[in-house]
Amino acid sequence: MVFLKKTESRRMDAGNQSLVTAFILEGLTDQPGLQLPLFVLFILIYTISMTGNLGLVFLIRISSQLHTPMYYFLSNLSFIDLCYSSVIIPKMLVNFVSEKNVTFFPECMTQLFFFAFFGIDDSYMLTAMAYDRYVAICSPLLYNVTMSHRVCFLLVTGVYIMGAFGALVHTSYISSRSFCGTNVIHHYFCDILPLLNISCSRDYTKELLVMMLVSFNVFACALAILISYAFILASILRIRSAEGRSKAFSTCSSHLAAVGVFYGSIIFMYFKPSNGDTTQEKVASVFYTTVIPMLNPIIYSLRNKDVKESLKKVLNNGILSRSV
Repeated sequence: MVFLKKTESRRMDAGNQSLVTAFILEGLTDQPGLQLPLFVLFILIYTISMTGNLGLVFLIRISSQLHTPMYYFLSNLSFIDLCYSSVIIPKMLVNFVSEKNVTFFPECMTQLFFFAFFGIDDSYMLTAMAYDRYVAICSPLLYNVTMSHRVCFLLVTGVYIMGAFGALVHTSYISSRSFCGTNVIHHYFCDILPLLNISCSRDYTKELLVMMLVSFNVFACALAILISYAFILASILRIRSAEGRSKAFSTCSSHLAAVGVFYGSIIFMYFKPSNGDTTQEKVASVFYTTVIPMLNPIIYSLRNKDVKESLKKVLNNGILSRSV
């Protein structure tokens, strides 16, 4: 009798909870006066990101001068950034032109998967690029042997495997949670923390393991990059001529700028003390989901002599072929 009463009580509790099958994305802001300016701003950001990353991939593909390991990794980074911004920005734009941005559960989990996949890929690709710079500066005579086509292919394959593994872990955990009561996600896309905040069946042990995986992906890559640059700095300081030091450092400056912006915003988003201020979290996430994919091709093109020379050659050849 006691067992039957407990079972009936659980059924009644479950009946009182309406399971969520669709979510409403809160968006960046609910102020009507900001909707149109933000829509125009992010359309512009997305256009620049698409043009810059597609252009960089195309330029590296057709220019023989850029057929080196460094630019092979850069073309993959541009492809990842292109996909990364495409996962986030189109859905974000809906918030600015519609009263409610509704996303169904399967659609939300799909966005979460690809967000995690390309986000992890971005982190590990920056690490692979740091290793490439380490070999180029610290072991220049062995560079062609160490960074062979096979090694580069294996490194890039490993990046995508790590991204797929991490994305599967995050998505499988979130999709197994129950969502009841509120269906409003206080964010502009389906991210891990905002979804956990509205879940009514949180498993803190598994949640800790998921956050440990996030921490590993961030700090393992950051540590590997720091170690690489510690050796790079030591090698640069041993160069006697100021011109040689300047040339060696210039090959790393673009990568350092991209790493600083990426990891700075990631750490602020996921590892700062929680104070309940979702506005700060949204602003931080805007940087690594929309601004960084736009900035990377600009950073690597404006600060890279080889890219600028290859672009000039392509443009000049195009102008000459038209004139003929």
